[in-house]
Amino acid sequence: MSNDQLFQMNPRSRFSNRAEDYAKYRPSYPSEVIDCILQGLETNQLIAADVGAGTGISSRLLADREIRVIAIEPNAAMKQVAEAHPLVEFRDGSAEETKLADNSVDLVTCFQSFHWFNPELTLKEFARILKPKGILAVVWNNRDREDKFTQEYSHLTQIASHNQSEMRYGTERFLRDTDSFAPVRHLIFSYYQILDCKALIGRAMSTSYIPKQGGVATKFIQDLERLYEQYKNNDGLVYLKYNTNVYLTSLLLRTFY
Repeated sequence: MSNDQLFQMNPRSRFSNRAEDYAKYRPSYPSEVIDCILQGLETNQLIAADVGAGTGISSRLLADREIRVIAIEPNAAMKQVAEAHPLVEFRDGSAEETKLADNSVDLVTCFQSFHWFNPELTLKEFARILKPKGILAVVWNNRDREDKFTQEYSHLTQIASHNQSEMRYGTERFLRDTDSFAPVRHLIFSYYQILDCKALIGRAMSTSYIPKQGGVATKFIQDLERLYEQYKNNDGLVYLKYNTNVYLTSLLLRTFY
């Protein structure tokens, strides 16, 4: 699937039939990620736009630091299952059209979402809504291919998805090819998700490119069950390991539209 095809997919329905699994089984992010994003910022009265917020996993992590978060998410099903937080306000919108005012937020974050956006239009929109020297943080949990269990899990998802699981890689280059933002800092943190068999299957089925029904889905679940039986520890748990990649930059100049 090409980048152009990805950008044309309807963000209002892409995860509609995955929302409950997404809310229950998607991994969180290491606390060090939030630390590095907020480093040097005065969190008091800080306003963040979490774009492509999904079920609010990252929005709540930011709000737990006493930050007011505007969670931009176009998918109604994802918003419906989001856990409430007093400092998180969900709003309809997209990365390309957030519907936020000019120069209105101190921080824009995209957790596990930037690869779904049209990067040129999105970065133009982010430059519009950020305050001078505002911060942009783009974050992905990428599976650790050095870990044997995670490697085999990834292989199964590639087979079931016809290799669509690799589609996010390379999108970070757009962060480096813009005149509106400073040079990007790239940081990597280790993270892992502890799963029983049900949660392992739920984690896999929360992914938009995995079929939900049919022969491929049935075989995929059977393969996951076999993988779980092979790697589970004495407590009946497996560990899905990630390299959490953080791309940090700041608004370099004010562009007027």
